[in-house]
Amino acid sequence: MFRQPLSSGFQTQGELEAMTGSRVEPDFDQDRNFADREAAHGLAPDMSRVLVAGNSQINRIVVCKIVERSGLKPVSENPVSAVRVLPLVFPGLVILDGGPDNTDCDGVIGAVVALRRATGRKLPAVILLSNRAADPASFSGVVDVVVTKPFTADHLQPAVDRLIGVARG
Repeated sequence: MFRQPLSSGFQTQGELEAMTGSRVEPDFDQDRNFADREAAHGLAPDMSRVLVAGNSQINRIVVCKIVERSGLKPVSENPVSAVRVLPLVFPGLVILDGGPDNTDCDGVIGAVVALRRATGRKLPAVILLSNRAADPASFSGVVDVVVTKPFTADHLQPAVDRLIGVARG
């Protein structure tokens, strides 16, 4: 197994693995202050990428198809790997499937907060897919939009387009 600092300049862990031909584990001990260092160097979010996180693979696939309709590149991950991938990809938008009680992606929310704090920006923007109607403000200001399940492209795509449009300025 090859250990590599997170700030290697590669977009994703997969690209690095393709280059080295072996499985790559981020060296968190060596690169503990990745977000702080990269923020100081002017790291900007990739507004063409959207991180889709949730335990339901089916929901992630549906969301990815909707995201692709907006001309964006989705990155689909379960909540555990999404925490690891988030600083590598630094997407302009994160879409979280909250699961039955809106807690499936709490770890990802924590990672978003840390990334926002490190960069001094309110990016990435966050959409929460929820089983019940909720006010985004009830999520400590981390969630920008709540889309209630069951969702359709007619509900989710305008939210994606609006948040990406606002983020691009």
